[in-house]
Amino acid sequence: MIGRRRKDQDASLPLTERSEALRSALDIGGDELDPAAAGSARSVVDKVQERWALKGGRTVVALAGATGSGKSSLFNAIVGEDVSVISPRRPTTAEAGAAIWGEEDAAPLLDWLGIHNRHMVTPTGDNVGLDGLVLVDLPDFDSRETRHRVEADRILERADVFVWVADPQKYADARLHDEYLHPLRHHDTVMLVVLNQVDRIKGEGDVDRVREDLRRLVKADGAGDHEVIGTSARTGEGVAELRTRIGEVVAARNAAEARLVADVRSSAEQVGRGVAEATPPFTDEADQRLTHALKVASGVPVVLDAVERDYLRQANTRAGWPFTRWLSALRPDPLKRLRLGDDSPGPAGIAPSDVRSVLGRSSLPAATPAARANVQLATRQLAEEAGATLPPRWADAVIEAASPSEDNLSDALDQAVVGTPLRTGTPWWWPVVGALQLILAVVALIGLAWLAVIGVFGFLAMPIDPLMLSLDGFAVPVPALLLIGGVVLGLLLTLLAKVFARVGARRRRAVVEERLDEAIEEVSYQHVRRPLIAVLDRHEKTRQQLERAAS
Repeated sequence: MIGRRRKDQDASLPLTERSEALRSALDIGGDELDPAAAGSARSVVDKVQERWALKGGRTVVALAGATGSGKSSLFNAIVGEDVSVISPRRPTTAEAGAAIWGEEDAAPLLDWLGIHNRHMVTPTGDNVGLDGLVLVDLPDFDSRETRHRVEADRILERADVFVWVADPQKYADARLHDEYLHPLRHHDTVMLVVLNQVDRIKGEGDVDRVREDLRRLVKADGAGDHEVIGTSARTGEGVAELRTRIGEVVAARNAAEARLVADVRSSAEQVGRGVAEATPPFTDEADQRLTHALKVASGVPVVLDAVERDYLRQANTRAGWPFTRWLSALRPDPLKRLRLGDDSPGPAGIAPSDVRSVLGRSSLPAATPAARANVQLATRQLAEEAGATLPPRWADAVIEAASPSEDNLSDALDQAVVGTPLRTGTPWWWPVVGALQLILAVVALIGLAWLAVIGVFGFLAMPIDPLMLSLDGFAVPVPALLLIGGVVLGLLLTLLAKVFARVGARRRRAVVEERLDEAIEEVSYQHVRRPLIAVLDRHEKTRQQLERAAS
């Protein structure tokens, strides 16, 4: 969770850098962050900017308490004058009032606080040494009047220091602890806890017992371990100590920054509940499943089969037996049937790529419903695995990013196949074997013609003795040897060429498959993985900025 302070983090990061980190996290995280937490955090960032512009040397200390806690009497006791009206009727304080020590102009700050009741304190007697203090008497935060509660909460949001005033009867009130103290676990350095009206506790040792109980409750709230100051506005007990403690805070001149740092840290932690502790990595297995599904959907198996058949057809045309090559020429080009392969211009100067640029598609068969379903399943599995450890909003964003439009993806896959070269260079053995085949064919034809001439002359009763060749004691007519040798050797060479062609076809298929894999990988990256990675990158940057703000 965001906010866990690591040893290598700088706990003294300047307020402005923290605030900027929080703002950056909100901007980067966007809609994937909880709207309520993000809205509250933006208010904090705005407050930091506004308060920092009014920094000066003033410290705003707010006395906050429940109805009947006697905070107005305590306020007057600290000031040394009856500034706040006190009466038996409760609640007495309807609007906040401020007592101001020092000559520095406090009007801009009080205007920002929205406090109109202002009293300039003349430092006399016990209230000296508080130069720079703006002491605020708030309405009761548990008042039955809604506007009183709103007024108290509004100023508490902007005060620099909280002085929580509790009384012996209501110090354990759930509203004080659950709604105010519990959320302030980073604000212990800008808080004072007071048990007022201790003069009403009569039993021996009961004052210390109640103070320790209040201290225990505040600590349990996570608001810090505070020494509770016991006071009585009626008898004056503890007022001097409280005034001294407030004076120490004012003299330090850092309460405003400490309060704002605490606000930023709290907001960063709250927003950080909407991000994971770490950004999950990709898995190769899911990526491979997606690539395979895209290959099937884009018709790559069909193309590879066509590439293999095309190689065999070309090999037979270039290196096959010359007497049967014409049969291969009659067979349709498997790549041209798909409007793929050769991109050389035709007689009219129009290349297949020009046709595809107009039509926008190849003639590959459309992906089957099963193939499309496999693509959807693969993209969803990839997204679900990538976002498995992310909070719901981020996980949904990952799934949405990895789910491109079916038409856009289909067009991109088709263009990836269309733009991939499907033929390699002419193998060296095609012209060599083709030349040998022509030589053997010519030899066979010479032998056949020779025999035909001998036959014609024999038919005309003009016999011609054929040229004989002695082979190991056997006499073989040369014309027959030429015919039979040319045909047999040609057929044997054709069989050998077919073996070479099958091997070459498989090799070309492998080369083209590698090219198509790269093209499909690029489509997968551009349309699925890159949008998905962009969401994960935003999550990681948001997490880092929140961690920096909360450190």
